[in-house]
Amino acid sequence: MSEGASELAGVERAAILMMSLGEKEAAAILRHMEPREVQRLGEVMASLSHVTRERIDEVLNHFVQAVEEETALGLDAEDFVRNTLVEAFGVEKAASLIDRIITRPNSKGIETLKWLDARAIAEIFRQEHPQIVAIVLSYLENDQAAEVLKHFPSERRRDIVLRIATLDGVQPSALEELDRILEKQYAGDFGLTSPASDGVTTVANILNFLDPDTESDITEYLKEKDAELAEKIENSMFVFDNLLDIDDRGIQALLREVSSEVLLIALKGADEAVKQKIFKNMSQRAAEMLRDDLEAKGPVRLSEVEEAQKEILATAKRLADAGEIVLAGKGGDEFV
Repeated sequence: MSEGASELAGVERAAILMMSLGEKEAAAILRHMEPREVQRLGEVMASLSHVTRERIDEVLNHFVQAVEEETALGLDAEDFVRNTLVEAFGVEKAASLIDRIITRPNSKGIETLKWLDARAIAEIFRQEHPQIVAIVLSYLENDQAAEVLKHFPSERRRDIVLRIATLDGVQPSALEELDRILEKQYAGDFGLTSPASDGVTTVANILNFLDPDTESDITEYLKEKDAELAEKIENSMFVFDNLLDIDDRGIQALLREVSSEVLLIALKGADEAVKQKIFKNMSQRAAEMLRDDLEAKGPVRLSEVEEAQKEILATAKRLADAGEIVLAGKGGDEFV
């Protein structure tokens, strides 16, 4: 990984930039961000301490340079916004913000749920039909849907996931029922439409965010109920070893968005082939430092390794959604 500000993950640069702007200006930016982005950015901002003046200057200079290189004269306004946000926040965090500013209308309806704690969402729908819960989770971000699932009993959780996997469009009557439930919680006309992705892809993405025991429990249940469906889901999942299938340019793009500490912990539990893939796509000096850190790092809890690997996989998926890299599932299917 290169020197200076380029070594900072996009979210770390954003956190330093936000804290440099001041509370009022930072708040104005946060209002335009997705709930999960606000949570992640807030966590990083809260963890920052003893940030040197040199580091702050590096981030600010990086941002100012990016803005100065662009001009609205002779340049499409959407391109200007897109390029500036990517330079400021990195591809991962800018993606959803760009989507909100350029292509998405004012959010309402199910968007309200994205600001709620996973436990609160589970409580709202605890007594509702599993099909309604399945529809709700198919609308949420994958990591948030996974968190909500954890708050349901095992048997109900399995049923919900099976229903998500077999979603093939959503009946108008089901959407009307969901509207009714949400209207009890919040005022407004939600105008819900069917989720964009298919059920198999949605379940595969959600399972990637679950802990291994819960994932295994659900997978075994799916195999018992529908072996062919379970195989499709498994083939659509993206696991840490699949980093070997990403080309070198994609790995380099991924490393620019991953913090050094997260990468270090993730590699503690990685196969040697994956480690070599990472080393190959770093500068010689950075690779040597990482090798030394891995040797010096003491034992790490398996749960911490899995969490770090899931964070890297989530970053890879967001880069793939932005068209920056191409991923392959266990069965070789590509995600773009």
